[in-house]
Amino acid sequence: MTKFSDLQLSPLTLKSVEKMGFEEATPIQAGTIPLSLEGKDIIGQAQTGTGKTAAFGIPLIEKINEKDASVQGLIIAPTRELAIQVSEELYKIGQDKRVRVLAVYGGQDIQRQIRSMKKRPHIIVGTPGRLLDHINRRTLRLNSVQTLILDEADEMLNMGFIEDIESILKNVPEERQTLLFSATMPGPIRKIAENFMSNPETVKVKSKEMTVPHIEQYFVKAQEREKFEVLSRLIDVQSPELAIVFGRTKRRVDEVAKALSMRGYSAEGIHGDLSQAKRMSVLRQFKEGRVDVLVATDVAARGLDISGVTHVYNYDIPQDPESYVHRIGRTGRAGKEGMAMTFVTPREMGYLRIVEQTTKKRMTPMRPPTLDEALEGQQRLALDRIAETIKNNNLQEYASLTNELLSEYTPEQIGAVLLKMLTKEPDTTPVKITEERPLPSRRDHNDKRGGNRKGKGGRDGSRRGRHSNNHRDRDNSNRRRRRERD
Repeated sequence: MTKFSDLQLSPLTLKSVEKMGFEEATPIQAGTIPLSLEGKDIIGQAQTGTGKTAAFGIPLIEKINEKDASVQGLIIAPTRELAIQVSEELYKIGQDKRVRVLAVYGGQDIQRQIRSMKKRPHIIVGTPGRLLDHINRRTLRLNSVQTLILDEADEMLNMGFIEDIESILKNVPEERQTLLFSATMPGPIRKIAENFMSNPETVKVKSKEMTVPHIEQYFVKAQEREKFEVLSRLIDVQSPELAIVFGRTKRRVDEVAKALSMRGYSAEGIHGDLSQAKRMSVLRQFKEGRVDVLVATDVAARGLDISGVTHVYNYDIPQDPESYVHRIGRTGRAGKEGMAMTFVTPREMGYLRIVEQTTKKRMTPMRPPTLDEALEGQQRLALDRIAETIKNNNLQEYASLTNELLSEYTPEQIGAVLLKMLTKEPDTTPVKITEERPLPSRRDHNDKRGGNRKGKGGRDGSRRGRHSNNHRDRDNSNRRRRRERD
């Protein structure tokens, strides 16, 4: 795996990337960033959720001259939701370098956007129609653009924006770098690449197929703020022998491991910031059973010798589907059965389908356990421990004391006290887990397309007349109905 520290990034950009919790580059990032830093035009073919934004965002931020107040980077996105998400991630990547980023899209007051333009952003992220509005009003000048990025080009084709894109491209200097990202490469997209790109390099990321007959795969739908309580109750109910909880960032790992310890679980965290000695110590304790729950970033899923894991909990959906394959591969080894539970926020349901396509297996929905069910799970665990102790140990030395107890208390009272003493009752100690934004999902990008076609000054999807809009609305309605059936 390629680490971001190996990609020859400037200290300020690397600092921002590390602050975001990123350690290792995904395949699309590892393939795209070095070529982009060399100034080459790139066609990136990859699905949503593979880390595309950072793949083009990191080299874009690297090339921005923050002392130059002109627009140096332009990103065209199909929907306002994607434009907002891309601009927010670019802001995080460029925050230490103080790069100014502005998102413009239909449905928002255009006068407000014009006022924001006067603050001289270095990068503009926008939907096609609204970008054309600003170009025609002369509130957006693109004569200084050095890098042009088309994100989810096939989605823009599906939404009828190809003519708009071609109009925008004619306003950008010919001497520029162009990056085009698309999950598929239909004819019109290839034509744009031929007409507007110069000897582009292709970076293609293909999802790996995988069969996992011995691993039961479930998903739990939960809001971000509910995840930790769901995790605690699942552990109480399922009583895993050895479990790994995967988090997306180092901060997430540290906070979840600390919170689990506060609740009385034997948990440790592991990620790239730990020294080699500390990592080896934690892994040794985990393998020896002195730590029951290992909380880890994807570092622990790739290349580390971890076996005997019975349960994997994906606290966060991984950054790319291939990481999911590696994560759940920690369990169910050597013919043994295993369980994998993935926590999904409502906004990430579309992305869940991408993971299912990768594994060729539908996940089973799981209802989060209640507090009563968590308590019952721990009681049954205590009952099993009592039964096992009776079966495997010589208890003659305790017989006289037992008779003494029986002379004062009923067998039911003694049994109940014993169960209570051995039961780890659900703990409600307050914990602090920082909420993180969900990954962008195809459903997010598709379901709210109408937002790009509304608003006073909005041109997104409206420039080819009523008949064209009606036709596009029918196409979108058909796609929504197909998604609802799925």
